[in-house]
Formats: sequence, C-alpha cells, structure tokens
Amino acid sequence: MLRAWAPGATMAEALIDGHRVALNADPSCTGLFTAAIEHRPELPYTLQLSNNEHTWHVIDPYQFGSSLSAEDLYLFNEGTHEGLHHWLGAQMMTLDGANGFRFAVWAPNARAVSLVGDINAWNPRAHPMRFHPANGIWELFLPDIEPAHHYKFDLLLADGSRLQKSDPVGAWQQNQQQTASLTMAGIGAPTDRRGPKQSPDAPMSIYEVHAGSWRRGDDGGYLTYEALGDALIPYVLDMGFTHVQFMPIAEYPFDGSWGYQPTGLFAPTSRYGHPQEFKRLIDRCHEAGLGVLVDWVPAHFPSDEHGLARFDGTALYEHEDPRRGYHPDWNTLIYNFGRNEVRSFLLSSAMVWLERYGVDGLRVDAVASMLYLDYSREDGQWLPNAEGGRENLEAVSLLQHTNTSIYRAFPDAATVAEESTAWPGVSRPVHDGGLGFGFKWNMGWMNDTLRYMSRDPVYRSHHHNELTFGLVYAFDENFILPLSHDEVVHGKRSLLGRMPGDRWQQFANLRAYYGFMWTHPGKKLLFMGGEIAQRDEWNHDGEVHWHLLAESEHRGVQHLVRDLNRLYTGEKALHGWDCDGRGFQWLKADDARNSVIAFARTDAEGGLVIVVCNFTPQVHDSFRIGVPAAGRFAEVLNTDAGIYGGSNVGNLGAVETEPLPFDGFEQSLALRLGPLATQVFRRADG
Repeated sequence: MLRAWAPGATMAEALIDGHRVALNADPSCTGLFTAAIEHRPELPYTLQLSNNEHTWHVIDPYQFGSSLSAEDLYLFNEGTHEGLHHWLGAQMMTLDGANGFRFAVWAPNARAVSLVGDINAWNPRAHPMRFHPANGIWELFLPDIEPAHHYKFDLLLADGSRLQKSDPVGAWQQNQQQTASLTMAGIGAPTDRRGPKQSPDAPMSIYEVHAGSWRRGDDGGYLTYEALGDALIPYVLDMGFTHVQFMPIAEYPFDGSWGYQPTGLFAPTSRYGHPQEFKRLIDRCHEAGLGVLVDWVPAHFPSDEHGLARFDGTALYEHEDPRRGYHPDWNTLIYNFGRNEVRSFLLSSAMVWLERYGVDGLRVDAVASMLYLDYSREDGQWLPNAEGGRENLEAVSLLQHTNTSIYRAFPDAATVAEESTAWPGVSRPVHDGGLGFGFKWNMGWMNDTLRYMSRDPVYRSHHHNELTFGLVYAFDENFILPLSHDEVVHGKRSLLGRMPGDRWQQFANLRAYYGFMWTHPGKKLLFMGGEIAQRDEWNHDGEVHWHLLAESEHRGVQHLVRDLNRLYTGEKALHGWDCDGRGFQWLKADDARNSVIAFARTDAEGGLVIVVCNFTPQVHDSFRIGVPAAGRFAEVLNTDAGIYGGSNVGNLGAVETEPLPFDGFEQSLALRLGPLATQVFRRADG
C-alpha cells in the first residue's frame, strides 16, 4: 500500500519508475491519498498534486525511513551526547538520493508535532512529524529544502492546546520580536589557532567586549560581525591584549539582558549578521594572533513562550518544583541538571562554540547559582539534595563532565568559572576532586581591592588588609583578576568614578590600581571603556565614550594600559608563575601607616621584577625596601610618568642596590616613590 499525505490537494499521482500511479482520496481523512502497489518503489519518487487552481510536484517526505542512529539515541538518553548540533534540529543531508533537511526535536509529552514555516505557509497540518516513543524524538526529512527557510515546531499538547516553539538546537535564529529558526548549510571548519595561549604559564590579558555597544555605526545601529572585526581587531592588537572575551553571543530575545538570558544556545545572535560571519570574526582574530573567549550561560533560561519554558506542555528542561526550577533573582527558569537529555543538551551547547566556531574557551556565567541549592533563597524556599545538603550535586556532575569533555576534545582550550564563593577546587582537575575548570574569576580580590581604592587615602591605613588579603589565597586556584562589566553598572559607577579625590587624584588612583593589578599574580580582564577611564557607567544602548580621548588624561590611561599589557606579556616574571606561589614574594606587606606595599615577581629562569605601590598622595624621597638580590634595577614602568598624566616623580631610570640589610634581606634599595603610583623595576644584571 502506498500512502501520501498532501493536505490542500484534491488529486494525487505518484511518479514511480517512469509510470504514473493514481492515488485515491481517503474519505476518512482529508489530505490522505492511497493506492495499492505490488512492490516497494525505488526511492525517491515524486508526487504530482493538484487542486482546482494549481498542479505541483513534490518529493514525498514520508517515503523516507528514520535516519536517527541507535548510538545517537542511546547517548542522548544517557546524558553523554556531545554533538546534538549534528543530530537534532535542522540537519542538511542527502537521504536515499534526495537532498534536503532532516528535522528532529525532543518533545516526549506532546500528542503531535508538526514542522511549520515559510515552506508550508505555517500550516500545522502540512508536515506532521514521526514519533520515536522510546526516546521522545519527533523526526521528519524534507527533500528539496534550501538554507535560509524559516521554521518552528508546532506542538499539540495533552490538553488540546497548541504551542509554536523555536528549535532548541537551531544553528541560526531570529531575535527579539521575530523568533523563528532558520535552516543553515554547513559553514566549514574553523581556523584552529589555540596553541598554548590559554595555559596557566602563558600571558592572558583579556579585553571584555559587548558586541552591540563597543562601537556603533554612523547611523547609531549595531556594527555587523564584519565591521566589528574591522575595527576591534586592530584596536585590541594595538592595545596589547592577548584575548577578546565576548559577552554572550548565543541568541537572546531581550537586549537589556546583555545576552545572559539566552534562548538559542547553539546560534550566534543574528543582531550582527549570519553565523558564518561570526565564525569569520573568530577566524580573523586567530589570524591576527588573538585568542577568543565567549560567555556560556547554562545556569538558567528565560520564560519566553517561543523558548524552552514548558517546551512540550510540561517542565521538560526545567524543574517542575519552583524551589528547584525558578530563579528569584532573575525571574528565570533553572535547568533540570539531573535529567539526562538536558545534560546532553547543555554539554552539546558548550561544545558547539569550540567545535563549529573555533573559540578558544568558555567563560561560564553564574556558576555559584548552579552549585548551591539555596543560592539567593530563604529557609523553606529550597530543597536539599539527596544527602540533606545544600550542594546541587547534579550541577556539580554536569560541570565536571562538561569540563572533562572539553579538555579531552580541545586540550588547548580554556574554561573559566565566574564563581564568587569559597567552593574548593574550582580550577582543580576532576580526577583530583575539583570541578575541572581551567581558571576562576577572583571575585574576592576584585571586591576587596575596589573597596580599598574607593576609600580616601587618609583612611586607607585602617583597611590595609583589603589590599593584601588576596595573596593569602592567590594560588589556591588558577585565578583571573576581573574588572568586568558587572563593576560598572547598576549604580556602582565607573572605575574612574569610584576613585576618591579631585580630578588629578582620581586619574592617579586609577593608574596606580591598574599598575597593581597588572603586576599582581593572576591573569587580567578589563571591560571595554576601562582602558580609557570612561567616566560614566556602561550603557548597552550606546557605545564606549571614545570622544574622551580628546582629553589628555584619558589618553594617558589608555597609553598606560597599552604599556602594562606589553610589559606583562613581555616579562615572563610577570606571567610565567601567575598561578604558582613560587613566583611571588612579599618585600613589604605590612606598612599600613604609609599605605605602601612592595613585592617581587620571579620566573623559572631567574628573572626578577620588583613592584612598589604607594596608595597615598605623599611623595617619599628615600623609601627603603629590602630586595632578594643585588644589582642594578631599571625602572621599566611608573604610573606617575608624565606620558600617562602623572607628575613625573621617579628614579631617573634606574637604581642600584646597597649592601644595607633591611626587612630581613641583605640588600636594599632606596627609592623615590611618586604620589598615588605603582613603580616597576626589573633587575638589569645578575
């Protein structure tokens, strides 16, 4: 028996092996046609359909069997599938000699699922999908479908209502008011230039960018991925940063979320262009020698109707119980990290950015909210784990699995945790009991030191530990020192705006702070605008205040950041042991009265750099510090230099040690310390 589904047709014929076979309309179901045939026809065959107005030809999509492999189904249900972007969604392929797209979606509790789109005038009767009841997958292969067709999945729910959903693993999505997915052809392999850029002993100075507000076009609109690359890449290279980190690029509906409430975890946002153009942006960064990190958000998702929320009429991706499935801080839904299919979904969504687009690493947002069941909740608002504790054991397992998978497949990549608590072993390998991240943001250092810098220098002597406490735990993790977008929004003021004093002192404080940060153990991250000392908070609807570079003080800070990057990347003592306590030694940690600190940075080859920070406006004409080696020390950077906007108080280029014991050292230096300044000295001889 030959059956054909052709709603909208009144007559149907099958063109089989050069013969026409008339099909009869089934009186019990409008749109169904049947014919008795003796042998199974050779595939693919074509249907000739007609109604009172038109005649048209189609390759019958229902002649094709399932192309979903048993291995894929098994791994998906097991929670270990790493490549759903090759399997679910819209896959361009050739099946039984016909070219088209296979569509597949997980919706186990739907009564029926249909493919709708501009290919069928959004008619849910046109293309019902085949159900695999053992695993909840709905599937349909559509021949002769080209890239760039809009589509959604139309779901008939158990209660008889209908929903239309975007493709959860769609490679290309619309955004904002338009929420369809689009079919997409392959975009080719990325340029793989990872190398050792992300290792703990490599210099990493990261420029964090919001793609929509770094710079705007002449018309005030967004730059395309291509135009962004044209402007951003040479700028970042000139500034000496080693990496760009893009705030979330995965598709999201609401501009004001900055991407942290994504609905398309497999699709670069179409705000700035085609996914192919995003890939080309990454390739261009690699060709220029820049590493690229992107934000990945597995902690939660928004409740937009077209997205994952109650996808098949049930809490499919999220927990049913709001004590597990609802995030009160962000009015979002929390993934059910213990459900195997959800684990496969999230694992694959991480892998797609490294595999398809070639990024060098993922910065994982809001890790603390994933780790703790009582995160931002009062008593009675959360449920303990199976052992009675507050740890989200399923989330821990997912993060460990994801990190292990990433480092196995991409050994030179990096994963970075935004984790704000004292959870042990965030950047320790999984086999050693850790979460398996490559790096962790040092939120404690950031909070303490920004609090210290915001104080009037008169009072800093009473809070000296805010400056030094970070070194107590600086090597417990592989740390990145972050001055991120979160520190310049929501009334916190800009970094410059936090600095006390008059205009000159504000700039001097910020310069001294940057000098301290760039010489402190740990990799560096600075949000766009910080490098020019932007005065106002970041506004995602605008752009960096580039006009400020008309003023010498702002140009001075930019010049300093450029020089700090070059010093940091070129001086192994400042990066080689960033995550190793052997590379750091206090020279003066407890001079709270003068608000001065001094420390040494070293490397495995014997390099020695001395850093002295004076966090008061007082000039010290002969300030003595003990040093671990004799010799001549060149002053290689001084944040009080006139080229940066300072007062040019320094040491005339170099200073010699004296055999005068001091602070437990046999040799010492007598230094002239500038006001509100960080000064860096390199041993010029051994």
